[in-house]
Amino acid sequence: MRYFFILFLILYPFNLYANIKDDLKLKLKETNNVYFKFTQKINKKMEEGECKISYPKKIFCKYNDLYEKIIVSNGNSLIINSKKIRNYLNYKIKDTPLNLILDKNFLLKKLDEIEKVEENNETFYFDITQEKNKITIYFDKNNYDIIGWTTLDIYQNKVETKLFDVQTNLMIDEKIFIVQKYLN
Repeated sequence: MRYFFILFLILYPFNLYANIKDDLKLKLKETNNVYFKFTQKINKKMEEGECKISYPKKIFCKYNDLYEKIIVSNGNSLIINSKKIRNYLNYKIKDTPLNLILDKNFLLKKLDEIEKVEENNETFYFDITQEKNKITIYFDKNNYDIIGWTTLDIYQNKVETKLFDVQTNLMIDEKIFIVQKYLN
């Protein structure tokens, strides 16, 4: 009996981390789309707005700023447009960290590969290093929703994105992801 108790104490932390990983994976598998408000810090500049994500790799974000900045991806192209930009910016999503963040199958695979999920007082999180991208993904400790990420943008600036008022599996009009609608 004593040996069983000692073995339990040794193995319990591994089982706890496995359960967290399993809970995070289950939540991701069940999530088809996400709506949220966000704050984003790039170096010392703060931005805010709201986004809709539809897996895989589709995103529409509208920033609450003077220039009405939007970001939209149809899964292949990523368009950034605003009243401040003379012409829109067009990137291949595969060349951005969003290519990984918006791919829930990739996130599920990475959750399988990591030894354990880290945690702090508010979140569970794990790091991903893939090619030239280093990403930290954060999850809510209560409901396992994704609540943020930290990346480097294409100019190597640190970008911290925090999500709030997260809602999953809402009806989303897929037409918002048609990038041609946002070209000047």
